[in-house]
Amino acid sequence: MAVPKKKTSKSKRNMRRSHHALSSVKSMECTACGERKLAHHICSKCGDYKGRIVIDIDTKI
Repeated sequence: MAVPKKKTSKSKRNMRRSHHALSSVKSMECTACGERKLAHHICSKCGDYKGRIVIDIDTKI
């Protein structure tokens, strides 16, 4: 079984983990209703995408 020969220092450990950080979620404002939404997604409040209505939210399924 493989066993480390020497203790990994805090500096080396933290340098290895420097790329593990989570990035924040990018959101933008809907052009039709002003609600916050994810980029390149349909607005869940009004059904708008790129300036046109894609889904009619008012109809019941």
